[in-house]
Amino acid sequence: MTSTGIRRFLGRYAVDLLVGAVLVIALLEPWLEDEVHGSPWALTLFALAWGLPLFARRRFPVAAPAATVVLVAVQAAIWEHTVPYSLGAFLMVLIAVSQFGLLGPTTAGLAGAVLTAIAIVIVIVRDPNGSPGDLVFVSAIAAVAWLIGFAFHERNRRTVELTERAERAERARESEARAAAAEERARIAREMHDVVAHSLSVMVVQAEAAEAMLDSDPARARRPLAAVQETGRGALGELRRMLGVLREMAADGPALAPQPGLSGLDELVRQVREAGLPVSVRVEGEPRPLPPGIDLSAYRIVQEGLTNALKHAGPASAEVVVRYGPRDLELEVRDDGRGRGSGSNGGGHGLLGMRERVALYGGELAAGPRPGGGFALTARLPLEALGSP
Repeated sequence: MTSTGIRRFLGRYAVDLLVGAVLVIALLEPWLEDEVHGSPWALTLFALAWGLPLFARRRFPVAAPAATVVLVAVQAAIWEHTVPYSLGAFLMVLIAVSQFGLLGPTTAGLAGAVLTAIAIVIVIVRDPNGSPGDLVFVSAIAAVAWLIGFAFHERNRRTVELTERAERAERARESEARAAAAEERARIAREMHDVVAHSLSVMVVQAEAAEAMLDSDPARARRPLAAVQETGRGALGELRRMLGVLREMAADGPALAPQPGLSGLDELVRQVREAGLPVSVRVEGEPRPLPPGIDLSAYRIVQEGLTNALKHAGPASAEVVVRYGPRDLELEVRDDGRGRGSGSNGGGHGLLGMRERVALYGGELAAGPRPGGGFALTARLPLEALGSP
């Protein structure tokens, strides 16, 4: 085993090894110590009874140390002179009370400390040579053991908290990166649409002009045909440039990833929740399959609304409403934050893309502060005209 493996083993099983060593001491004491009174066999069984439960402390973090403390007290109550002189019992009680400290300042942790204090009183009282000084000394050592366990509890709590915080930050960065990539793709798509639509319009007009002049003036018809060629080459160059950018963007993500839709709404909401925004979802009407374009647009609208709330709402919560109507699909994303959104004045690039996407399907989109505080994004996408089920 390597040194790293040994350290990991000791870190995981150090307490078990300590319990085992103390248990060996407790088992040998009745046979080796002259001052311990009572049947060695009975005392050995008692040592096993209050030592073995601590090996189950991971599964029973409260019951296991409690069993040890109670059994030590029972042994002291039954046999005088037995536990007061037992080093094994004393050390095992310290291990048990440190396990209560690991529970922190909870009801179980504090109750365990009280239970240990009662057991210590029973042991000292049953000792004919016991004194108030012994009670104070043993109680102080037990308190130190509890505080040691509590220190480990705090360290573990801070470690878990820092790990969770780092994971949340990483997920938030990934979510923001995906949102930024989606926004950039939407911008490139709008740019591609503008380039192609404009170029094709020019080419169609020039081609019609050339066709009109072919019979009457073939020489003049060359000029609009040349313009068609020049415009087509320019549009082709623009398309190649933008498609190259899209290929580079796609190379950074999963290949051939399916387009998202409302079926991925739960995953989207989970990511936003993990980024720090509490979100509730309400679905009204009977969910049904949607055309791919409508499904993608609905997902993007909800994504934009939640991203807007995450960035600008501050400490807030959000609600997503998906309403399936007989002829349209209605979406609403609202929050109860500061009432300021990236697109509250109509200038947000994300909302601009959503407006264009909704307009493509003949729908409606509105965004702005809510009267009672917060921000709302609402959209309506008609379904009947598209022949959706």
